[in-house]
Amino acid sequence: MENNSSIKEYSNGEVTITWEASKCTHSGNCVRGLPFVFDTKKRPWINVHGATTEEMVKQVQKCPSGALGYYFKDEIAKTESVNTEQIVETIPNGPLMVYGNLEVKLPSGEIKKMSKVSAFCRCGGSQNKPFCDGTHKKIDFKG
Repeated sequence: MENNSSIKEYSNGEVTITWEASKCTHSGNCVRGLPFVFDTKKRPWINVHGATTEEMVKQVQKCPSGALGYYFKDEIAKTESVNTEQIVETIPNGPLMVYGNLEVKLPSGEIKKMSKVSAFCRCGGSQNKPFCDGTHKKIDFKG
């Protein structure tokens, strides 16, 4: 699998919110948490002027898939690294969540370094295997 995902950036001049669509599991945490910032019915769907920098950073940190990230002005965009043991959680009717740093060997042999949170498909329907793409909701996966 080639890494053909693009990362979109939205800046308010102080903080830049990043979004990597291929990682998104469409949990809706962002929309429910800050609807004036995250609105999937609008384009662009992230309005970095809809809340304070602090509120946006706190909400981005709650992203279960790691699709949302952030960096501050004058910092280089980076993936947040977590210095903890890996924790695995099965989400009812959803993905297998793995928290912490890990390396995932893809079918192509490519090693993908993951940090913070990774969501793995359990339903078998993801178009981004081994990662979850939210298909479990569309096919009403139970498990």
